[in-house]
Amino acid sequence: MKPAAFDLLRPDSLEEALQALTAHQEADIKALAGGQSLIPMMNFRVAQPSVLVDLERIPDLRGIEEDGDWISIRPMTRHFEVKASPVVAKHLPLVREAYEHVAHFTIRNRGTLGGNLSHADPASEMPCVMNALDADFVLQNASSVRTVPAREFYLGPFTTAIEPDELLVQIRIPKAQADERFAFEEVSLRKGDFAMSAVAVRLAFDGDVCRSAGIALAGVAGTPVHAEAAEAELVGQPVNPDAAARAASSMIETIVFEGSANITAEYRRHVTRVLIERAIIRAVASPRI
Repeated sequence: MKPAAFDLLRPDSLEEALQALTAHQEADIKALAGGQSLIPMMNFRVAQPSVLVDLERIPDLRGIEEDGDWISIRPMTRHFEVKASPVVAKHLPLVREAYEHVAHFTIRNRGTLGGNLSHADPASEMPCVMNALDADFVLQNASSVRTVPAREFYLGPFTTAIEPDELLVQIRIPKAQADERFAFEEVSLRKGDFAMSAVAVRLAFDGDVCRSAGIALAGVAGTPVHAEAAEAELVGQPVNPDAAARAASSMIETIVFEGSANITAEYRRHVTRVLIERAIIRAVASPRI
């Protein structure tokens, strides 16, 4: 199939792109990043924007840099660039580990981190990881800039806090600290497919005691799930296999699991329990950065 007719705008600067969004915000306007999700949806006419703003020509929307205690990633940075970045490998080990599960080679070569995060597929890995790491998303329109925490960014399946006249212009992720440990676990139908269930874990320690935790799930609800029940079981005590099992059991009791064409709800529930437990145990045993 072919997409419905649309007008294509190709701005050369961020300012031009934001002006275009403002001018057409009453229309069904979409920003085009890597196009690996939007273009297939347009071909099947699931999405039918009347105006498309191609961000390809805007150099300010690409790049990875250190910013004090944060790593800043611009939204048009392609997946393969994030995966291969030595800055990401050094300071964001959870991001680097999770990228072993993200899409396939050809998709990573064209798709972008910002496009993936803005698309908000509930089974996607990177929204889950950003939730666990307490990342911030910087949104901008023609007149203002605002910052939205990752845990407040996702409103529903394929729905985010981005307003029609806004763009995601920066992803800010805290650098890993020496007392933190990380792990990512996933089960998918095939390697590179979206997750049936996935777990991202960040644990910070004072000695043997867990001081804070960031745990998030993908593939089990309409948005990334902040696993508060699991975190509550871990914070303030040593983390051992028994604690990991309690955290997993507590968390799955808060989720209404659903089946699909490929798996039953009970299987997804079982897999999620196992992955939470496994990821916590692996995080505790992971090497210091």
